[in-house]
Amino acid sequence: MKRCAFLSMASLEQFVCYDELLYAPLQRYGWQTEVVDWRDHSIDWNQFDAVIIRSCWDYQHDPEQFLTVLDTIEHSTARLENPLNVVRWNLSKTYLRELEAKGIPIVPTAWLHGLELTALPTLFTRWQTDEIIIKPTVSANADDTFRLTPTALEQQFPHLQTLFQERDCMAQPFIPAIVTEGEFSLFFFGEEYSHTILKTPKPGDFRVQEEHGGHLQSVEPEAVLRELSRATLAAIPAPTLYARVDWVRTENGFALMELELIEPSLYFNRDATAAERFARVLNSRFRN
Repeated sequence: MKRCAFLSMASLEQFVCYDELLYAPLQRYGWQTEVVDWRDHSIDWNQFDAVIIRSCWDYQHDPEQFLTVLDTIEHSTARLENPLNVVRWNLSKTYLRELEAKGIPIVPTAWLHGLELTALPTLFTRWQTDEIIIKPTVSANADDTFRLTPTALEQQFPHLQTLFQERDCMAQPFIPAIVTEGEFSLFFFGEEYSHTILKTPKPGDFRVQEEHGGHLQSVEPEAVLRELSRATLAAIPAPTLYARVDWVRTENGFALMELELIEPSLYFNRDATAAERFARVLNSRFRN
């Protein structure tokens, strides 16, 4: 049998992961699957035919070391999915600027290095919003993400300034549809559309992840979301095994929240055929 490593982390105790739903369909295609910690330096990557980045949900704490590990894998005989050049491009959310330049609609964004109190209040006026979001450009799981009114910004600024000192970060207007409608996630395996879910936060929160109490439901996406997602995927550096494209509705249509090409949850539990589809696409991609 071919051997496949799922790149993960030491403990998933605080996370919700559905990758075990891939084991049976991969086995039917002749793959033996093993979950490995990306920080385990004893691993000989040459023993695997493929290494799939899956639940490395702590990589943002040491992104350079993460890239070093991926570089080691890329130079082994194993095939890394998604490829390293895609991961490097997707690691910082500054990729959104490149997509915007190619015509993909994104949430209005101010790109910052460190925080200055004199500059931030003008963003409320610029975007005609009562709330803004501030977060690092390299982040996951909504870590260090803040939803702020002008008053909250002033009150929390000393903490924010310390937290983001010498860090690249980004500010965006808070989009009300996140809490009133939710965030749409469209999933693609290879060039094949798979499924869509709608993620909504729990009452009183704005974070849509399950770990923060978010609610998930399967939905059929509007045609425009499929079209926008395919246009987004066409703008990335190389073909991918998997992709998750996150959208939110705005007054002007849909805007891209994130394009997840590194370690997105693929929510195989929300579609009965998704795991089989992933296994088939992986097997076909490996033969190529």
